[in-house]
Amino acid sequence: MPLTRALLSTTLFLATLASGEPPRPTSEPGNEPGILHQMQSPNAPGPTAADARRPARGADVGWLSEMEAAGKVFRSRDGKQDDLLKILKETGVDAIRLRLWVNPADGWCGKQDLLRQATRANRMGFRLMIDFHYSDSWADPGQQNKPAAWASHGLEQLKTDVHDHTVAILKALGDSGVVPEWVQVGNETNDGMLWPDGRASTNMAGYAALISAGARAVREASPTSKVVVHLANGWDNALFRWSFDGLKKNNVDWDVIGMSLYPEPSAWRPLQQQTLANMKDMVTRYGKDVVLSEVGMDWMAADSTKALLQTLQKDMESMGPRNLGIFYWEPQCHYGWKGYFKGAFDDNGRPTLALTAFQGAVVGAWPRPRQRLPPVSSLPHDALGRSSDAPSLMEPRFR
Repeated sequence: MPLTRALLSTTLFLATLASGEPPRPTSEPGNEPGILHQMQSPNAPGPTAADARRPARGADVGWLSEMEAAGKVFRSRDGKQDDLLKILKETGVDAIRLRLWVNPADGWCGKQDLLRQATRANRMGFRLMIDFHYSDSWADPGQQNKPAAWASHGLEQLKTDVHDHTVAILKALGDSGVVPEWVQVGNETNDGMLWPDGRASTNMAGYAALISAGARAVREASPTSKVVVHLANGWDNALFRWSFDGLKKNNVDWDVIGMSLYPEPSAWRPLQQQTLANMKDMVTRYGKDVVLSEVGMDWMAADSTKALLQTLQKDMESMGPRNLGIFYWEPQCHYGWKGYFKGAFDDNGRPTLALTAFQGAVVGAWPRPRQRLPPVSSLPHDALGRSSDAPSLMEPRFR
């Protein structure tokens, strides 16, 4: 299901990729085993005010319900099969990020799937970030495709589409007792969204108008939620200045600047330092909060991933209350799920040493990866840890 991420630098832009069809789920979203009976009592408390005052130690788990439907299981560090969210909480994770697609072909990451996952996480006391892609599938630097239902719409209608879709989802969440702490308007919008009308390199004003429509919807439907605008390549300060200068010039109302960071184990330190410098510049230049909406590194490099997460958390403390925290992207992926190899669980479905970075102190022995799976060990991998040879990995579907 993955795509090869297009790196977008200051000289602009973008590589596009071939696509394919994802494997069909073994059950419909919402009927997957292991969800409803694992949920806590409806009276269980959600996040507290104290939670909101500290940086998030988060995980994006948008694939969770699909993985459960496919029969994937998760184990605690001592090997006991358990609910993934419980396992994550035990590792120190306190926030969950979930993506939303408008009308996905197979239902996963659609409205009903989102409502079930968000309700489940909320009942377990997790803070929540909702990530609107405004597409029927992955939106990221290499593609920002309109949903099929919006395909013929021009900019003015798209502004209404974005607003109304955002309001409808947030109201549905509210009716379920879920109030997200953060709402991300667009996903990795390095070159805008809803192309071609909202492509920033050719129509910055149009892109800004679409972000404004989403932000206005958040203010109306979930006024306590913070509006996040998210770009990839968190280390690229020139890209961020170009994009956010454009939004500021067009009077966009937003609260938080989100970033992605996917370094290789051999090169994470300079990219981490550049990302930190970029964060500090964003705070100074725009007076906004910052969050690392996505981070990931090769699951085989658990020690390095732990060091990266610890260093990020420590260094981001220098920004005080402007630091909203970190979300690890799909840490529960194991055994090469969808061809993605930057999770933080081993091939037995147990958390690796990496996630202990969220605990502050390690208690007991944590599993360490033993060897990479033979079927993929010899294949070249891209900057997201995915094989570039396997046909199933060429789909334009990552972030």
